[in-house]
Amino acid sequence: MNREFTFTLTRIRFDEDYNPSENTRITTNFANLARGDKRQDNLRNTLVMIDNRFNSLAHWDNPKGDRYSVELEIITAQLNIQREGKVDAFPVIEILKTHIVDKKTNERFEGILGNNFSSYVRDYDFSVLLPAHNKNKAKLSLPDDFGKLHGNIFKCFVNSEAYKNNFAKAPVICLSVSSKNTYYRTGNQHPVLGAEYQQDEPSLTDTYFSKMGLRARYFMPENSVAPLAFYFTGDLLSDYTDLELISTISTMETFQKIYRPEIYNANSAAGLQYQPSLNYQDYSLTRIVYDREERSQLAIEQGKFTEQHFIKPYQTVLELWSAHSVL
Repeated sequence: MNREFTFTLTRIRFDEDYNPSENTRITTNFANLARGDKRQDNLRNTLVMIDNRFNSLAHWDNPKGDRYSVELEIITAQLNIQREGKVDAFPVIEILKTHIVDKKTNERFEGILGNNFSSYVRDYDFSVLLPAHNKNKAKLSLPDDFGKLHGNIFKCFVNSEAYKNNFAKAPVICLSVSSKNTYYRTGNQHPVLGAEYQQDEPSLTDTYFSKMGLRARYFMPENSVAPLAFYFTGDLLSDYTDLELISTISTMETFQKIYRPEIYNANSAAGLQYQPSLNYQDYSLTRIVYDREERSQLAIEQGKFTEQHFIKPYQTVLELWSAHSVL
């Protein structure tokens, strides 16, 4: 059945002239920045923040702190479902691809694919399926096979011809740490990723992403104030170059500073033991306008859209495919 599921990729440059496509999830952090009266200022300031952070981490042979810049592409993966002689399509995954420009040597390098991770099916799982399953329940529980379909779609994408023909390395997803868990510094120190942390128990996101074949490690880079969660396959520390890792850190830490400033733009850094909190008050705001409340509301709308246009129309074929998928 895997032959009946193929992917088509589209690429859009993320720069100060970026406008979200019709298929883009409008809750995605980069799409949210590109809306409203301050859209171009938002985009320009975000890109400056990314470049500045990159140069602060890639400081060797970089005396003025302006040697590098980061270029970003938004990669949308459209799932094509072949059935009864026709092909139906639905945009299932949206991720970021970094490129690194060395202005000293005039070279342009591939960065990491992944970074941000956006998915309509994830919206459905967390904003429609999970709340319905837990309605009137005192304690959170997960539906049977929660995240299995989503995980199989992701693994099918990474193993697809479309992916292999366009990308040389496995993706790395970089997200915020969970505000429900406590993190402990281990003593392990990486020259780029920084101080490693471990958590007291797996988060719901960890469990969900494990269905995608991804595992997590948590690092707080130099001059950061909170650890980031890195989800990957293979070996995070040896599969990617220092500049590739820096491109992910600079990109995703910037986004986190914008939409989770209580954690990532706090005025004091995480200690040996750390529990993130969105109720923390001692933090600074960026100059970038971002509507977090609207983003949460839109996630519910998009989850319902996914249910109506993807889950229900293709439920039988999706369940059959997911049950027999070998990835």
